[in-house]
Amino acid sequence: MQVLSVTPEIFPLIKTGGLADVTGALPIALAAKGVTMRTLIPGFPTVMAAFKKKRAVLQYPLLQGGKASVHSVQLAGLELFVLDAPHLFDRPGGPYGNATGVDWPDNWRRFAALSQVGGDIAGGAISGYQPDIVHAHDWQSAMTLAYMRYGKAVGIPSMMTVHNLAFQGQFGAGIFGELGLPAAAMALDGVEYYGGVGFLKAGLQAAWAITTVSPTYAQEIRSAEFGMGLDGLINMRSSDLYGIVNGIDTGIWDPETDKHLVSPYTASTLKARAPNRAAVEERFSLDRDDSPIVCVVSRLTWQKGMDILALVVDGIVATGARLAILGSGDAGLEGALLAAAARHRGRIGVVIGYDEGLSHIMQGGCDAIVIPSRFEPCGLTQLYGLRYGCVPVVARTGGLADTVIDANEAAVSAGVATGFQFAPNNGGALLHAIRRLVDAHASPAVWESLQRQGMKADVSWDKSADKYVELYRLLLSKRVA
Repeated sequence: MQVLSVTPEIFPLIKTGGLADVTGALPIALAAKGVTMRTLIPGFPTVMAAFKKKRAVLQYPLLQGGKASVHSVQLAGLELFVLDAPHLFDRPGGPYGNATGVDWPDNWRRFAALSQVGGDIAGGAISGYQPDIVHAHDWQSAMTLAYMRYGKAVGIPSMMTVHNLAFQGQFGAGIFGELGLPAAAMALDGVEYYGGVGFLKAGLQAAWAITTVSPTYAQEIRSAEFGMGLDGLINMRSSDLYGIVNGIDTGIWDPETDKHLVSPYTASTLKARAPNRAAVEERFSLDRDDSPIVCVVSRLTWQKGMDILALVVDGIVATGARLAILGSGDAGLEGALLAAAARHRGRIGVVIGYDEGLSHIMQGGCDAIVIPSRFEPCGLTQLYGLRYGCVPVVARTGGLADTVIDANEAAVSAGVATGFQFAPNNGGALLHAIRRLVDAHASPAVWESLQRQGMKADVSWDKSADKYVELYRLLLSKRVA
């Protein structure tokens, strides 16, 4: 089975969040199950710098304002098609905006180009390659399915995976004339969305199947609260909606072999976590004592519930816990957390930014990780926490609810608990969960049970990859029918 994946990000080449981890790990997991996935990605500077040998398999004299070519590349165990379009992707800053975080005004053009190429490849534009299925990820590649629907690839099964419904790619109607789509596409059942053009909406409308990255999130987005204005369309497509929880790359995230750690360890050698704990204390200037270290590895945004955390940091310190926070985002939240660290020297440490290696050390050395997201399609940091014996404390939403077993009395007695859930998502409930954590940490037997149960959890891609294969086969059967 040949699957074409279209995505703006893929680990280890370009990453701003969990999307890249998913699109980087899924092809490798599928390969073990007889599925060959090739991934079309934009030629951002970090991507183009990663390979030297270029073999153009498709040329565009003019693609959204300039020359472009598609190169077939094998890199890091991945089969890639790289869209080399310097006028669109060879820019400083991040993949979506400049160095100050301001979005590029022509993002619609950049990702329309990516999607147009995806649609062309699906239609057989590359000699010798014809995908059986096309799998698009998030708004930046969602228009691939619209180009397929209105082009040569209309009969090719397609899947749209929503990693976060909040990001939709909405643009004014004025861009439609430059998309290269027929006039009929500018309609309610096409790409039109509240009078403009909706990239994600177009993908949801055209996809043969829609997936989200957890079963609970698949149900949540059918509601007005979580549907972000698309709940009507999603409910209309509910028979084609599936929730498949993400996995993680257990080769990269393995506490026994992780080179980022000061001290590797296993579930049977938990005491070997101590040097990692000491490294966290040093990096975040925390007091050295036996109190639990609760970490945060997150974008500092409203969605991630960081304002809720900021409101109760004094209360968290009062419970006896320490906080180690790594992240960046909203300037006001950054300032509030830095001010809290100044008020509570030795009890709260904050590092603004993102550091992949440090995030591994935090999972390997902290006692718990708190994730108070208002909504969380899947979440990966809690899966890393489970894998590393860093007990998750999570809001009861989306994939967080699906992957963490709450340490209520019955679950603790049965020896199956892996973390702490809290609801409703407010400061009082979060503080109550931290108090439960501190109490559990005071009992070595209970705490080690939580750690070991979490480390036993299957957070790999194996079961999830099976579900994708099953869904791919279902789509192929519909094509035959």
